[in-house]
Amino acid sequence: MLPEIDEETANKILSGILNDIPAWRKSMIHHIKEENPELNAAIIEIANKTDLDPKAFATGAYMAYCLISESAKKQDTLINFEE
Repeated sequence: MLPEIDEETANKILSGILNDIPAWRKSMIHHIKEENPELNAAIIEIANKTDLDPKAFATGAYMAYCLISESAKKQDTLINFEE
């Protein structure tokens, strides 16, 4: 089950992205390439095979990854705190 993405987390991630989209996307390529190379390869492959702008597609995929990842960390912290 995916974690709930709250407004605070969404705003944090989106403000980081909107600050400098090209730089953020490049940093995410390197981050995910190290953390999960199969996911990065899949994102790049599908981005290049779609009629959509590949950079915009990849940015959206990386954004979703960050939102889910950050929310999962937050949820884990809450669960561990309650135990």
